[in-house]
Amino acid sequence: MTRAKLCLALFLSASILAAPPMAVAAPTRSLHHAASPKPAPWVFVKTDVAPDPGFRTGQLANGMRYILRHNETPKGEVLVRLAIAAGSLDEGENERGYAHFVEHMVFQGSTHVPQGEMIKLLERQGLAFGAHTNAFTGAETTTYHLDLPRNTPTLIDTALMLMRETVSELTIDPATVKRESGVILAEKRDRDSWQYREIVDRAAFADPQARYTNRMPIGTEESLKGATADGLRAFWRRNYVPSKAVLIVVGDVDVAQIEASIRARFADWPAAPAAPQPDAGPIDLANKGRSSIYLDPALSEHLAITRRSAWSKIPDSWANRREALLRAIGYGIINRRLQSIARSSNPPFRAAQFGTGNLYRAARETALHIDSIDGQWRRAMLAAVTAWRGAMEQGVTPAEVEEQLANLRAGAEAMTARAATQSNGALVDQALALVRFDAIPGVPADYLAFLRRTEPEITPDAVMAAVKRYAASLDDPLIRFTGRRAPDSGEAALRSAWNEAMAAPLTAAATKQAASFAYTDFGPAGSVISDRREPAFGIRQIRFANGVMLNLKHTDLAKDSILFSLKLDGGHLLATKDNPLAVEMTSMLASSGLGKHTTDELQTLNAGKAVSYGLGAGADAFGSVTTTRPADLLRQLQLQAALLTDPGYRPEAEAIFRQNVNTLFLRLRATPSSALQAEIGGILSDNDPRYSLQPVTAYRALTFAKLKRDIGDRLAHGALELALVGDVDEETAIRSVAQTFGALPLRETEFQPYPDAHQRSFTANRAPRQITHKGPADQALVEVVWPTRDDSDPQEKQVLNLLQRIIRLQLTENLRQKLGRAYSPSASSEPSRIWKDYGTFSIAASVDTGSVEIARQTIAQTVAELAQAVPSQDLMLRARQPLLETIDNALKTNGGWLSLTARAQSEPDQIERHLHARERLLALTADQVRDAATRYLVKGGIEFIVTPEIAAKTAAQQTPQPAQSSSKEVVLRQVP
Repeated sequence: MTRAKLCLALFLSASILAAPPMAVAAPTRSLHHAASPKPAPWVFVKTDVAPDPGFRTGQLANGMRYILRHNETPKGEVLVRLAIAAGSLDEGENERGYAHFVEHMVFQGSTHVPQGEMIKLLERQGLAFGAHTNAFTGAETTTYHLDLPRNTPTLIDTALMLMRETVSELTIDPATVKRESGVILAEKRDRDSWQYREIVDRAAFADPQARYTNRMPIGTEESLKGATADGLRAFWRRNYVPSKAVLIVVGDVDVAQIEASIRARFADWPAAPAAPQPDAGPIDLANKGRSSIYLDPALSEHLAITRRSAWSKIPDSWANRREALLRAIGYGIINRRLQSIARSSNPPFRAAQFGTGNLYRAARETALHIDSIDGQWRRAMLAAVTAWRGAMEQGVTPAEVEEQLANLRAGAEAMTARAATQSNGALVDQALALVRFDAIPGVPADYLAFLRRTEPEITPDAVMAAVKRYAASLDDPLIRFTGRRAPDSGEAALRSAWNEAMAAPLTAAATKQAASFAYTDFGPAGSVISDRREPAFGIRQIRFANGVMLNLKHTDLAKDSILFSLKLDGGHLLATKDNPLAVEMTSMLASSGLGKHTTDELQTLNAGKAVSYGLGAGADAFGSVTTTRPADLLRQLQLQAALLTDPGYRPEAEAIFRQNVNTLFLRLRATPSSALQAEIGGILSDNDPRYSLQPVTAYRALTFAKLKRDIGDRLAHGALELALVGDVDEETAIRSVAQTFGALPLRETEFQPYPDAHQRSFTANRAPRQITHKGPADQALVEVVWPTRDDSDPQEKQVLNLLQRIIRLQLTENLRQKLGRAYSPSASSEPSRIWKDYGTFSIAASVDTGSVEIARQTIAQTVAELAQAVPSQDLMLRARQPLLETIDNALKTNGGWLSLTARAQSEPDQIERHLHARERLLALTADQVRDAATRYLVKGGIEFIVTPEIAAKTAAQQTPQPAQSSSKEVVLRQVP
């Protein structure tokens, strides 16, 4: 187990707001409609948006539809999706949770696949459960996913067979229903988080009479416990009918053959009446003037100001895309203004966002969401509301319109350039958007041409008029406050602040002064002193005279796209026992801007360019990975080089860091997993401060001045290795790097050894630990952690990798399938590449508090059985095959290539490991797996039991306590 990563969450942006998505017509691909027995009800037959001939659609005589697409990004792989137009909205009052329950039953037996065999069947073919085999239930749809790692006829036929089993052949056995109800109740328990409870309350406040508010897909405990095979079968038969089904196949396939196979496989599926989906409402459009306060210790302050308006179907046409484009720019400008305020010195709020989105097909919601600094909600509301009013009442400027247009233009140009290498996943998303939202996947080049035609019509007045036509008026809105402490004077104070903000005088928005990017000259271009090409994969390895390393790998996997990686010596290896938080603020550098430009200025200066910048502290190096385009490569390099040579170190980023620290510490024990993560690093390391969560005061005391002292030398002199992967012109890239990083002063030529930092011990105190959390009283977590080894032996690393896969399969079989006690038990192996002779192996299961002992016994029994007897040939196959497929497909994406290219000079052994990974994995025997279980897992593990604080207090009150305890086994730290 690597050092605790808990604090990395602090370095994310201040907030992710829950505003509804805005309806923006993105440039997507289009369709060709194949011949079918009767006209298919596809929306593109009634529109002027030209369909893309790359897709083929059709409909069988029974009403089932399909969408097919040949695509070779990546080669040899296929994605299969089955979308059923039924979800939790289709459930009756006594069926709540049934749509999701049926989704589970799909994996539990059918006419031609015995109970418990579907997942095993796919594992033997290389599909891991969860990663490649999955399903998702929403309010309106249920979607089944199969990601096929190979495009063999046998595997494709298996996928189609399983989809046919899904729609018409489920057995839904009573005994299996009873057992699976336990699994779903476990899933419901695991999802009962502070975030989920807030979502439920939000819906109930805004739309108390609406159907969707009491049709959460997970269902209710009463309905799940009372579910019967007959009841589930009735729901399935009522909703899994041909006219509600769309099958999607995208990938390296012969479309004609797939179409023929679908017809052969599904044509005899009997047609049946399709009940219309109930409305998600009723939603009262006159609902206004109400306020609400929702409190939870884990919530930071947030204000949601909302109103509803009528929903109407908007056909996808060029005229409606023009309207959507105009309002997208208008919303974008308003949110850009709010973002600028949040980035200012002493900002009144952490973040804010304005938007309008659909509430299913029942209404539209217009919302202003505001994340306030705790205790400053009134100031936040006044500032955000007046900024929003300024745009709505005074309008926007041509410069603001142009900034938004530049970004949209660049996006459309990139989509057009990448049209031939869109990924299977992107194309599947477009097909699903057609099914769910009637959004026609149009040809990217057509959208770009439309954008260019429309640009002369895009004026400040036009964009704001479009916003006003679409958005609901926030007249006497609903106001909802969430946080830890209620405002003084309660709901009346919320309404009073709103009225004050609406009456406040407006000032004209500040005009931003035009500027030019200040970091274009880093000195004379550096010279290349070494240029070689790695023989196995053709990775070009360059070294400049100043010591900077550059690795280049050209691929054709994604046109007009380049991944840029930067690795800088240091990272968490700079942390010491005396200075354990040396690099904790590193990720805030991007939020502090550059010496000559604020973050906000940089966003304007780089409008229309695919660039970004940042720096994070990894275990053994600082680093970043960004995506850019060939045309923007030089600017991307200039931006990142400027961050290393002239970071802004602005105090507003320090303030954001401290706000996030406070929020994080208040959430530390909100769930069993977060409570464990807060403690486990210290326990495993005997409270070595480098691997332990420090007191909140230590994080609050961090400053950029300290960070500069701690990492400034590395920024200026540390070894630097760059990598560019993708649509790279090598000579252009070398010249661009020479002008930027190659022009910097002389640097160290090798990453430093840091011998003391590569030593880490695993505690000798292996006694069980009891930890408490502050979440629901029925949630518990059992985790066992064993010490293993480092990853210096690639063969042994593969043994441990296979062992964790086998244990995960066995735990799923025992704890989930047989006992129905856990939703997703896990196992993981982490041999360290950083710390010599250090590694961990862990097994974890989230269970209800009454099943802790069962989980402990099941984990112990699973490990004991593996140590005593070799795993079966079938178990070895099911564990190994997905790993083999991962190896075989690793270099089919630029991301895969980057994993080898990023440190091709400083860590060349990664290339050797990849070259021989398959043969090493194939060479492993069942005896080796058993021996590893015996060697590492029979003794020496530490058991962690995480239970509710309420239960622990109750037990303490009921159990006589000794006057003085000599036990030091229970290690608990009170969080401030």
